[in-house]
Amino acid sequence: MKAVVIRRYGSAEVLQYEDVALPTIKPDQLLVKIHASSVNPIDWKIRKGMLRLLIGNKFPMILGFDLAGEVVEVGSSVTGFQAGDAIYGSTALPGGAYAEFAAVSANLVAPKPTNLNYEQAGVVPLAALTALQALREQGNIQSGQSVLINGAAGGVGIFAVQIAKALGTEVTGVCSTKNLDLVKSLGADKVIDYTQQDFTKDTNSYDIIFDVVGKRSPAECKRVLKSNGVYITTIPSAESFVQSILTTFLPGQKVKFILEKPNTKDLLYLKELIEADKIRVVIHRTYPLKELAAAHTESETERAIGKIAIAVTQ
Repeated sequence: MKAVVIRRYGSAEVLQYEDVALPTIKPDQLLVKIHASSVNPIDWKIRKGMLRLLIGNKFPMILGFDLAGEVVEVGSSVTGFQAGDAIYGSTALPGGAYAEFAAVSANLVAPKPTNLNYEQAGVVPLAALTALQALREQGNIQSGQSVLINGAAGGVGIFAVQIAKALGTEVTGVCSTKNLDLVKSLGADKVIDYTQQDFTKDTNSYDIIFDVVGKRSPAECKRVLKSNGVYITTIPSAESFVQSILTTFLPGQKVKFILEKPNTKDLLYLKELIEADKIRVVIHRTYPLKELAAAHTESETERAIGKIAIAVTQ
């Protein structure tokens, strides 16, 4: 099969499109023919060696977490799936979805939303699960609350706005001038152009501030966070890590960070929201698998609107 492989950490140039052996599955896994994947920041952070303490140096390595495709083979202990099923979901660390086939744990995937094609479904899992789990588990989001999403037009942000709205909250999205209309169309009740206005100096306060882009510190957000509000980030700094520990044991405002945990139950929940037209997918651009290096390079600019899709098989 074709796959994109790295044999060392480094720039996008280490991504090599080549032939590799077809994976074999364990009893609890599915062999999936992958139609589409996506680029998430964690993919190029792993590639650059930023997570080598966690990942190690086991090369060659195939990256990529998101996938949408068809089940080809079912492990002996797996129930609920059969060959030919259209599924979407995630691989485990360090990835494996940048390939024509992958061995995937059955508890990390779910049936594909019926109203999405493979390319659309392939950009959903990691970003949407991050948004859902941040708001629901870390933020304990409740209907009627006020939620601010900083980075509302990015890969996680587009899903966070829609999920927060679907859960009955008043949503404020922070983005650049060119993305104001997009964020409004996703359901935001209010949008703030960060080039014109600093939300941390606003008169409004919020029950949840979800800093998707990790650009504002807990200290900066404190004055616009309600007395029992929660600040959540996807990119923990030394300050936010310390504050998350301290605020666990103190009353009042909390600081938390999100580490996405893929699972079938949450993917099924997202499927329901997608099929009810409460979540739509925004794709910035689609690259073929053999042009993955260019896709990584674009993602590293952190200027993509929505998600970057990877077409694996046509």
